[in-house]
Amino acid sequence: MHEENRMKTLPELRKRLEDLEAEIAEAKRRLPAHSVKPPVMHMLLDLEDEYDSVMQQMAALKKAGRS
Repeated sequence: MHEENRMKTLPELRKRLEDLEAEIAEAKRRLPAHSVKPPVMHMLLDLEDEYDSVMQQMAALKKAGRS
């Protein structure tokens, strides 16, 4: 997914967090108990990295007083 170059608003970031939480939960449900394949784990890690990035963007907006 390509990210837009503009700064997102807090409501947009909150919505993306909700979407990511759902995607992460679904990815974790699909993980097998044993022998997790690298592509599956990579997808989950990418989602978690994006989640962290969105959290950082939200913190920066809140610190700057923007919404």
